[in-house]
Amino acid sequence: FLDKAAIVEDDIEKNRLWNVATLTQVEEVKMVISMMPVWATTIMFWTVYAQMTTFSVQQATTMDRHIGKSFQIPAASLTVFFVGSILLTVPVYDRMIVPVARKFTGRREGITTLQRIAVGLVLSILAMIAAALTEIKRLKVAHASRDPKGAVPLSVFWLVPQFFLVGAGEAFTYIGQLDFFLRECPAGMKTISTGMFLSTLSLGFFFSSALVAIVDKLTTGDGASGWISDNLNKGRLHDFYWLLAGLSVLNLAFYLFCAKWYVYKEQRVSTANLEDEDAKELEACCQA
Repeated sequence: FLDKAAIVEDDIEKNRLWNVATLTQVEEVKMVISMMPVWATTIMFWTVYAQMTTFSVQQATTMDRHIGKSFQIPAASLTVFFVGSILLTVPVYDRMIVPVARKFTGRREGITTLQRIAVGLVLSILAMIAAALTEIKRLKVAHASRDPKGAVPLSVFWLVPQFFLVGAGEAFTYIGQLDFFLRECPAGMKTISTGMFLSTLSLGFFFSSALVAIVDKLTTGDGASGWISDNLNKGRLHDFYWLLAGLSVLNLAFYLFCAKWYVYKEQRVSTANLEDEDAKELEACCQA
């Protein structure tokens, strides 16, 4: 139906600029639309990412944050493990994973951008599993200690795996998304590629807020604390993490389906060139 936008009709009045598009414009719109399923399935990663700057920090405030006897680290400082994870993952990927993958795939970059995003999505699932298991451990210690102030005698560094996994996932997903949108967007729409990429971040945080509100409303009632409570020791935050892990698995399955269906722009161009060459050869044969 998009092709109809480039059809010149007999009525001259209908052939104005706003009524008739060029074939190039139509093809560019098709390219952007074909990217939308991949765009939609990367939002879930940033929903997981949002938990690291909200609930994970809230968990840290209840745990033992002492290094030595007198020094106590701020709860929000755990986000430094994001940076550390990225600084470690990027060189490991470039120096170790890419050369090995290049031998198997024959591609200069080792793996495709869609495969790179998929790795990030898998790491986000593992991060939520680690977060749920850590929260179960934290609750057991909290219920055993029964501290009136709500303090849990458990080292805050139990939270490091989930921060590390999300940070490593960001190194794959962030770079993979940016590379994918920049490469696949039409030449005349490069600015849109950055907007599509950044919109997944914002929508991921919006979806996180909506999900928290829905879960809180459905699980709170009859005087009982829901999954998400102001006092984490009375809540069931681990169930919320399990929910995110399950949603991330479903999202990954849909992403893999979309990624398998997607055809890269360079492949479409090469296929079109081959078809043009075949058509020219056939025309030459017919003339002969």
